[in-house]
Amino acid sequence: MNIAFFLLPKNEVAFLTPNSTMRQALERMEYHRYTAVPLLDEEGRYVGTITEGDLLWKLKNTDGLNFENTHKTSLKDVPLRVNNQTVRIDAQIEDLIPLVTMQNFVPVVDDKGVFIGIVRRREVIEYCANMLLEYRNEIKGP
Repeated sequence: MNIAFFLLPKNEVAFLTPNSTMRQALERMEYHRYTAVPLLDEEGRYVGTITEGDLLWKLKNTDGLNFENTHKTSLKDVPLRVNNQTVRIDAQIEDLIPLVTMQNFVPVVDDKGVFIGIVRRREVIEYCANMLLEYRNEIKGP
């Protein structure tokens, strides 16, 4: 099954740019209750994922940085510890299974590398669970 069926489109995804500030990232994550959000460049290409952990490690390891001045630090200055892999829109749902074991979501790009949305782990697990139930029901029979 093509992943387009599971796609949460870009206009429904909370994302940031590398020029966004740590404060903006913290506020967006808190508001949406996310632990990670995609980063997109000026051309709309996926460039990485910023996580709560990335922000915490930057706070811990930067002298003089505290919550009150996080508006002065841009995300391009925050090292990213996770490299979420992307897939193209023509990928199959089976291609996502190994990725969602390590990622909360899988960024989806078009053939030019432009970000078009995400597929969340939850949808992949629900799909797999439904397939398992169908298979189980086939084996049991009527």
